[in-house]
Amino acid sequence: MGRIHMGFLEALGLGNRIQVSTLQFHLQGHSLERSYSDTEVNYDTSSLFVERKDESLEMDKEIAYYVIRSKLKELLHEHKKAKFIVTGHSLGGALAVLFPAVLLFHKEEELLKRLFGVYTFGQPRVGDQQFERFMEDHLCHPKSKYFRVVYCNDLVPRLPYDNKTFLYKHFGTCLYYDSLYVEQNVEEEPNRNYFGLRYLLSEHMNAVWELIRSLSMRYAYGTEYKENWFSICLRIYGLLMPGVSAHSPVNYINSIRLGRPVADTASF
Repeated sequence: MGRIHMGFLEALGLGNRIQVSTLQFHLQGHSLERSYSDTEVNYDTSSLFVERKDESLEMDKEIAYYVIRSKLKELLHEHKKAKFIVTGHSLGGALAVLFPAVLLFHKEEELLKRLFGVYTFGQPRVGDQQFERFMEDHLCHPKSKYFRVVYCNDLVPRLPYDNKTFLYKHFGTCLYYDSLYVEQNVEEEPNRNYFGLRYLLSEHMNAVWELIRSLSMRYAYGTEYKENWFSICLRIYGLLMPGVSAHSPVNYINSIRLGRPVADTASF
């Protein structure tokens, strides 16, 4: 499947970096619903505690991946014609990509047939080029089921770095919204590793514009667009570090509600 950031596997509950054997255990497809006599594994599914002959691997009380998969199977069994969407913002976006990836790795074909799509917002990069190819083969062909939304100067989708050292890759369709909420379909967001000097001035100018707009949104679009003080304070901080304030979920909500394709900007 390729190399995946260990922190995302950990967040999904598939082990921990302190005991790397826990990651190997789950990714090899050893489910808590099964027993392996050759390794003498005993399962207590009420506490999700895994005990092996040679070592003890203590997990969280509820492992997210197994809990979600089990509940999903239950709901899809109850609703025979239903399909499901996986979505998330930021770390949640990374986990939204990783969940179907592990389903693919574990050959959960019945579940994957019911997958309608994966939609992520402000999602960081998850894995390397091999992971990119693996996911494109299964989620992007013959018809794309994966859409990655990126707002303007958001720092998080540009991490971890895609360079000669780290080799993290995005894949699939990128729906990029600029600071005017104009949508473009691109292969990669501009300034893919964020710290490009030629983008520095425009990033700070956008941050000033976004702060001014946040104070006037309710007058232009209605009271439901009024931002709270935490959001406004985050935008003030964005004058120093634009990529942080751009990551706010408010920007993604506004992009989806107010966004328009690039072809519609001629009359703007």
